[in-house]
Amino acid sequence: MHCYKALQPFTALSFDLDDTLYHNDVVIEQAELAMQHRLLQLLPQFGAIEPGFWWQQRKALAAEQPEVRHDVSRWRLLGLERGLYQLGLPQCEADEIAELAFHAFYQQRSNFEVPQSSHQLLAAFAEKYPLVSMTNGNADLHRLGIARYFQHNLRAGPDGRMKPFPDLFRKACQLLTIQPSQLLHIGDNAKADVSGALNAGCQAVWLQHPGQQTGILPQIRISTLDQLQLLL
Repeated sequence: MHCYKALQPFTALSFDLDDTLYHNDVVIEQAELAMQHRLLQLLPQFGAIEPGFWWQQRKALAAEQPEVRHDVSRWRLLGLERGLYQLGLPQCEADEIAELAFHAFYQQRSNFEVPQSSHQLLAAFAEKYPLVSMTNGNADLHRLGIARYFQHNLRAGPDGRMKPFPDLFRKACQLLTIQPSQLLHIGDNAKADVSGALNAGCQAVWLQHPGQQTGILPQIRISTLDQLQLLL
């Protein structure tokens, strides 16, 4: 643990999810494969459609509707619909298949075990402080078994623009009826989590993964999540 700035008294904590409480890269890869498999089942005439095709659909959609990127679930679903229209499917069929393919992605996306160390850490902090989860992603906290630790679960899209925009931080403070400086946010992304928290007037703990660099100084930098135990 490295302290860059004096930590002011805090009364609540917020946690990023992906790559903070668990590793996310393999999870997303498996979810993408589940989506591809479902599409192949539903549309065998097209064969295995390259993942790059769907990414291009989402990029084009974001260029047309920039705000859609703030809700990754809606963005993916609309990207699927757009791609299926491009492949020549009628709208009714395209919409139905997009829903089924997205469902396959979403089910697999939360089909993993959160490390026991993260459970233990959240349980320990939840005994002393109100906790809020704050994510730009779309993991299902109930399926992951961690929803019980948090008083509020905030997700970009339904709850505001994604981090580093201040929306989620402000909403957390409003829900907890605290000042921004009383919220300590923990996350791995220097831009989304550290810059986002600091620009919203909150305090930040940066979980630095190997190879990551930043010119933005949080209050505290840690290299492993269990170092947060020192704050207890």
